[in-house]
Amino acid sequence: MLEIDAVAFDLDGTLYPNYRFYLRILPCVVKERRLLRAFGKARSILRATKVGDPLYEQEFYEAQAFLTACILDGEAARVETEAMRQKIETRIYRGWEPVFKNIRLFPHVPETLAALKRQGLKLGLLSDFPPERKLAFLGLSEIWDTVLCSEEIGRLKPDAKSFMALAEELGTTPGRVLYVGNSRRYDIAGAAHAGMKTALKVPFFLQSFSKPINNKNFIFCDYRYLFNYVVT
Repeated sequence: MLEIDAVAFDLDGTLYPNYRFYLRILPCVVKERRLLRAFGKARSILRATKVGDPLYEQEFYEAQAFLTACILDGEAARVETEAMRQKIETRIYRGWEPVFKNIRLFPHVPETLAALKRQGLKLGLLSDFPPERKLAFLGLSEIWDTVLCSEEIGRLKPDAKSFMALAEELGTTPGRVLYVGNSRRYDIAGAAHAGMKTALKVPFFLQSFSKPINNKNFIFCDYRYLFNYVVT
């Protein structure tokens, strides 16, 4: 068995297919394209901030709203940060809910999580977006030992701070955690930087073309392969 105490997961694109979600919210994306574009740019800026930058120390949601409003309106002096924060909450964080009820997990996800749990492993989840309501819609609220949102920690992936907090919540060291994600840039790179073992979820048609990072991370397309990797 892999020498770990816990297996932790990303959510979006890792436990369910992103494309199904994107197709369903396309009308919303078109309608809110200016807000979403500004929101995405703001998050890119926040990912790039380093220790010493005033934004690094600012409360995450306030900084995100401020930057989004500045990018959208162009004049920081006229920005109402709290109003933008509420707009992000209603139009982005909660705007997906009407369509998410029809999203389905990847095959074998519930069985794999349950089987890992039976092996005595703790299960964790770390997402860049608030995960609780999505997990409820997916029927996965009860199985986790810990669920974290990197926004609430204050640093988006791939910043190691969120991954270190995840290991602490799981009651172990980063080196004893296997982190599973679908993004090389954010999930795999961030977890590896924190010292975790990693597994990359890829579509079936891309598995033969995907190469491990430094020959260390496991690559899989079917959750049954992930279970076999962990326990054999």
